[in-house]
Amino acid sequence: MNNKPFIIGIAGGSGSGKTFFLNCFLHHFKNDEVTLVSQDDYYIPVGEMTQEENRLYNFDLPSTIDNEQFNLDIRKLLKGEVIYKKEYNFNNPLAVVKILEISPAPIIIVEGLFILHFKEIAALLDHKIFVEAEESVALDRRVKRDGMERGYSEEDVLYKWHNHVVPSYKEFLLPYKEECNMVVMNNNNTPDEIIAITEKIALDLKAKFCLDN
Repeated sequence: MNNKPFIIGIAGGSGSGKTFFLNCFLHHFKNDEVTLVSQDDYYIPVGEMTQEENRLYNFDLPSTIDNEQFNLDIRKLLKGEVIYKKEYNFNNPLAVVKILEISPAPIIIVEGLFILHFKEIAALLDHKIFVEAEESVALDRRVKRDGMERGYSEEDVLYKWHNHVVPSYKEFLLPYKEECNMVVMNNNNTPDEIIAITEKIALDLKAKFCLDN
């Protein structure tokens, strides 16, 4: 790769709608134009836990992430290298482990809760986007997601929300909001506004890198 890839960091708390924002953004590009590196795939394995242990374990701390490997892999992509790693299964022993193949591209998306907190990773980002939602909206999304996708009871979700999620968001993400190039408020579940925002960013980047429209 002759030109340095452009790295976009997308950060957002739980329930902010960051995943939907990402999917909309990626939809505007061909596969070889953009690649995604997700912080979720760098959780340090904790082994099998009982339901109660899982409830009490705080996944919302920077110490749960292998940030050194995360940083190393981003730098490999910058050098044009392909990286291979196991997909994180959210501590689900029944999940089929996939091996991810992440290829270099002109645009690299780095996303996650702590990407602005990890200084070496934050220093690599050319453009920072902060996705947020009102707390009541974010909590409602979290309850629905964890209930449907992960089988958590509402009691467990609320415990983690008040004891892990919100304190971590306020300490390790919110302080970096003002440093971001763009703040996206995502309270509505209607996609039109997010699609419009991501389309504008995508068109600007395609013009910058002379990619096909």
